[in-house]
Amino acid sequence: MAERARDFIATHLGEETTVHKVAGDASFRSYYRVASARGRYILMDAPPDKEDSAPFVDIARFLRGHGVPVPEVVAERLDRGYLLLEDFGDQTYLKALEAGESPERLYRAAVETLIGMQDTPADGRCVAHDRPYDRAMLRRELALFTDWYIEGIVKTPITSEDRLAFDRVFDVLLDRVLEQPWTLVHRDYHSRNLMWCDGRVGVLDFQDAVMGPITYDLASLLRDCYIALDRPFREAVMGWWFADPRIRARYTVDWPTFQADFERMGIQRNLKAIGIFGRLSLRDGKHGYLNDIPRTLGYVRETLPAHPELAELERLIDRYAPG
Repeated sequence: MAERARDFIATHLGEETTVHKVAGDASFRSYYRVASARGRYILMDAPPDKEDSAPFVDIARFLRGHGVPVPEVVAERLDRGYLLLEDFGDQTYLKALEAGESPERLYRAAVETLIGMQDTPADGRCVAHDRPYDRAMLRRELALFTDWYIEGIVKTPITSEDRLAFDRVFDVLLDRVLEQPWTLVHRDYHSRNLMWCDGRVGVLDFQDAVMGPITYDLASLLRDCYIALDRPFREAVMGWWFADPRIRARYTVDWPTFQADFERMGIQRNLKAIGIFGRLSLRDGKHGYLNDIPRTLGYVRETLPAHPELAELERLIDRYAPG
């Protein structure tokens, strides 16, 4: 840890502290647990030349103001990329499930928290309200799959004819996705960013939040790249979310339409994630994420046969990402 980071800690917590590094994420941010006489905290060290922490602070304060359980920002020094945060502990949802915690208990809490986040007002008081998850952004994310996974990891050049085919079928997919009502979208609402803190949820990694399709975060939660949930359980959780009056008030479709919306959104989300895993490996040397690709691509393969309008995408994936 840099000396000026220690100075930042001392300024806010005093000189008598112990610090040790904790697991990071897929970004350039580093995290440290700080113990002091005042309690335990997390120092987030986000190099300003690589990470802009201002959205994290802005969105955290907005969400906390509306009762969403995100960490309190105790102190900040944005010009150096330092944030001192409330400590939610070490038990992610992934670890809680592996330790035998009840999936129903965890996911009922996750759904309730998600709906609370989606029910916050889009009143312009949060930077996320000015960031649309529009066609251009969704399409750039799909390009991660073709560019970083197919051509980067699989090392199979895509023919010009098939490039056009990908463009056509991605347009079809996005036409359907963009018919959904919009809400606040976390963008990474899954088992590595949800904490289980003595029986309550803690939400992390929300700094990239946008306004976008209402099923996106539910698809992130249930088509999780890091843990496999069986289909009956996934459908049960979908039912809890779909039946909530706050969702029904803004999303008035029937169940088959919702299911199709959810599945198409999951396809976009999972293809994007596969592309990101490829980029993390090739650009950043973080190769462990490649182990999550078979599970993530499996969701796409499971879903595509139910959507004849996406048959061309199924053909292209069979050709360029077989097995």
